[in-house]
Amino acid sequence: MDLGLHGKVAIVAGASRGLGKATALALAREGARVAICAREQDRLDSASNEIARIAGAEVLAVPCDVTSEVDVTGLIQVVLERWARINILVNNAGGPPAGLFDELTMTQWRSALELNLLSTVRLCRGVVPHMRHQQWGRIVNITSVSARQPVPGLMLSNAGRAGVLGFAKTLSNELAVDHITVNSVCPGYTRTDRLAELAQATAERESMDEDAVFRAWKEAIPMKRLGEPDELAALITFLCSIQAGYITGCAIPVDGGLIQSTF
Repeated sequence: MDLGLHGKVAIVAGASRGLGKATALALAREGARVAICAREQDRLDSASNEIARIAGAEVLAVPCDVTSEVDVTGLIQVVLERWARINILVNNAGGPPAGLFDELTMTQWRSALELNLLSTVRLCRGVVPHMRHQQWGRIVNITSVSARQPVPGLMLSNAGRAGVLGFAKTLSNELAVDHITVNSVCPGYTRTDRLAELAQATAERESMDEDAVFRAWKEAIPMKRLGEPDELAALITFLCSIQAGYITGCAIPVDGGLIQSTF
């Protein structure tokens, strides 16, 4: 199936590793021109080179802290100078630290909301005017199952990512008339560095070993396994396609059946 992405220009945030990197690679394989951003220059350059080599695609690596208004403005300017348009935005950022309510400071709350909620707002504010001018666009937010089914010990993520879903649904209604779709994906326990960090934090909090944490997670998943980054990337790539033009305002779990609600 031709997804109609050849020559489209995509920005993928948090793409130096994990889910963002897998998404950037999947889009590049479909012929998109991909700008990737992250804070760490060395890791970003390595990811850019790897994606370009595997996909044979044009990849632009732009250092950017998505919590910074200046950095986000600079990212968008660099992409426009290079390719003159932005067709696709994939919002993604690392997760905030684990912690219980009594342990979390107001500074941590502010940082978490900047990282997961306001970064999404910030990037959308930057690209939406260009998408409206084109009368076409795709926005996909990488959130988490915690946005729909709160995970114990992840209060910051539960709150911030749920906010992204509310923002995205409202934005999707406002942009639908401009042929711009806005969707969110909710990955479950997926094999990434972030998951390893959460396993370590959970093990310390629950006085368990990390292998036991992973076993417990797998047991809770109907498929009895972890997800793979490329499985999430495949859905995101489809949501960015021509064929997905009538899909908007959705929050789709990719979790092996973990979320138990029917909607």
